[in-house]
Amino acid sequence: MERPIDRKAGIKPRGLSRSEAALYIGVSPGTFDKLVREGLMPEPIPIRSRKVWDRLRLDSAFESLASDNDNEWDEDPWQPVAKDRLI
Repeated sequence: MERPIDRKAGIKPRGLSRSEAALYIGVSPGTFDKLVREGLMPEPIPIRSRKVWDRLRLDSAFESLASDNDNEWDEDPWQPVAKDRLI
């Protein structure tokens, strides 16, 4: 008999449920649904009666969000100052 995958064992699943996908990118399921409708997150892959989101496609979409939203206000004001600039 095949042993089921134990998520606590450190194995990252490739396919995520809607709530797992939302958690993975750090938003609520409702916000995730909106991002999917807007085309900012990928559509799910139908597997029989389930909808599953590909973790790698989520990574790619998330990277696209980050590059689309770069602005000067995102800089870290607490970034350490170079030693040569200290008095």
